Amino acid sequence: MANLSTHSSLQQIIITVTTIFLLSPSLPSASAVTETNRRPFEKIYAFGDSFTDTGNTASLTGPTGFVQVSNPPYGTTFFHHPTNRYSDGRLVIDFVAQALSLPFLPPYRKSKGNTASGVNFAVAGSTAINHDFFVKNNLSLDITPESIQTQMIWFNKYLQSQGCKGSESGPDCKEAFDDALFWVGEIGVNDYAYTLGSSVSDETIRKLAINSFTEFLQSLLKKGAKYVVVQALPATGCLPLAMTLAPSDDRDDIGCVKSVNNQSYTHNLVLQAKLSDLRKQFPQAVIVYADYWNAYRTVMKNPEKYGFKESFKACCGTGDPYNFDVFNTCGKPSVTACSNPSEYINWDGVHLTEAMYKAVANMFLNGNLSNPPFKTLLEKKQQKP
Repeated sequence: MANLSTHSSLQQIIITVTTIFLLSPSLPSASAVTETNRRPFEKIYAFGDSFTDTGNTASLTGPTGFVQVSNPPYGTTFFHHPTNRYSDGRLVIDFVAQALSLPFLPPYRKSKGNTASGVNFAVAGSTAINHDFFVKNNLSLDITPESIQTQMIWFNKYLQSQGCKGSESGPDCKEAFDDALFWVGEIGVNDYAYTLGSSVSDETIRKLAINSFTEFLQSLLKKGAKYVVVQALPATGCLPLAMTLAPSDDRDDIGCVKSVNNQSYTHNLVLQAKLSDLRKQFPQAVIVYADYWNAYRTVMKNPEKYGFKESFKACCGTGDPYNFDVFNTCGKPSVTACSNPSEYINWDGVHLTEAMYKAVANMFLNGNLSNPPFKTLLEKKQQKP
């Protein structure tokens, strides 16, 4: 495992940045010094799919293949009960919140007005492409109707509930956006998964998904988002689901499904190009690319360094060789979980363990797999009056 926790390492960065400003002659006033001692962000708005969803779905509303997220052993590691997170414990977004000294984000559907520190709009099963596309192509059998556009609709309704109506430069809108970090989790994996075996090409999905996602990001930036982190697609070819479905000769240098990892890699290349364009369109914003694909590969190449003993098998599941059966998934009465999830990368065949999410979050926040580094985002935030 890493020598420093995600929380403590980031706190050191925040303290270091604050110290720099305290010693800087460009900030001579007492009010400026007081400002640097505040938390870097007062709220987080999160978006994405099941890798980021902290409770917008439940067993009755989640993806058909994983309808037991409200049942044990989900949530067993940290919360000690199911929280409708698709893991044994915390997700990347939870570690981000803790590192920034903020509470866990309430899911939008269950926020009950408790949104002072932000809201999570991510929803499991969500796609980048609008749901209508899948309906028109007869691919809607196993998906939830939410997309990234749905999450934008929810966000707009939330803004209206905060008094942000009409002019986005008004005081109520300014309050909603000031001191806010926008964390956009991975989105697009489901788009490819839902078209598996159909006549719809990867190229079509990639083009439509990236275009839709870019429009979503543009909307956030036009509304006033200044600090945005965008997660890439992970190395999805390493998930037990992909390993189970793909032929055994379809493998890459780390033993994962080559065709699926190439799919995610190509998607991420196009995404990075779009983010580069957005940085030019919105020079006042800091847009960070969080490289989930390489973060996952980094762990897979040297799992022992991060405390993992099992790279491919799911902790919670059944069946050989990857402890995963698509028809008998985690949360069902007949399915059990391992006793040591912290030694597993994968939790239920598709989603990751808390330990893996923690390792990935640490790379994003304290490592070199964010571009520009998250430390740079914090520094620029601290420079703002």
